Amino acid sequence: MDSVELVGRGLHGGKRCAVRLSRGVGPVRFVDGTRDVMIHQLIPVRLERGVRVRFEEYEVELVEHLFAALAGLQVRQGIVIEVRGGEIPLLDGAAFELAMAARALEPRPTPPSLWVREHAELSEGDSSYTFHPGDECRLQVQVDFQGVGAQHATFDGSERCFLEQIAPSRTFGFARDAAALHASGLAKGVDPHTVLVLDDAGQAIPPSRPATENELARHKLLDLLGDLYLYGGPPRGAVHAVRPGHKNTHAVARKALEAGILSQIPP
Repeated sequence: MDSVELVGRGLHGGKRCAVRLSRGVGPVRFVDGTRDVMIHQLIPVRLERGVRVRFEEYEVELVEHLFAALAGLQVRQGIVIEVRGGEIPLLDGAAFELAMAARALEPRPTPPSLWVREHAELSEGDSSYTFHPGDECRLQVQVDFQGVGAQHATFDGSERCFLEQIAPSRTFGFARDAAALHASGLAKGVDPHTVLVLDDAGQAIPPSRPATENELARHKLLDLLGDLYLYGGPPRGAVHAVRPGHKNTHAVARKALEAGILSQIPP
């Protein structure tokens, strides 16, 4: 198989869109017919309720699930990405379909070139991130949502852990936030069959399926993987994140790189 195309609707735009993954040579990159855009060239330009990235005039919405799929499979080479409609489709509301599409192309796994070089703790907003050097990738997430309670999730760096525990965890949101999101021009394509929509008591509102154990924490870990991929991660070593969010994770990743806590040079 040389390529896989996935078609659906965008979570935020609500319009039909598609992503095609094809076998290629060299680093993972986006193509738009006139240019190749490498992952490291992309700059996040919106970090609320998802991640939009840009390089010059090229822009893609909702990249975090695709980036999480590539990160969880350790794919950094051999795949070319084409996006139609300006947004990665919502699909299963998670990263499993994207991961299986990438896996079908049989890319060769590439260990992370990013390392945690020193013990450190960084905070941003209401999020905190603790870093520990090590040879293996390990991510942990803790969250606590009103009506749901405390949850936790762990990724041990393996493909099996990612596919079985992290990739299937759905995007979630609370019904109380819907009006504000729509007023902001976001979440126009919410499909309750794939998105986990919760009431104030933390219960799924049909037709959303009930949440599985620690699903909110596992989806936050999925997002953390996707956010760190933009910087060459997830790194070798351990990262423990408490209440992570896209905006805070990107800010902390930049701080950690500037301070040498994260580096391409092994400790």
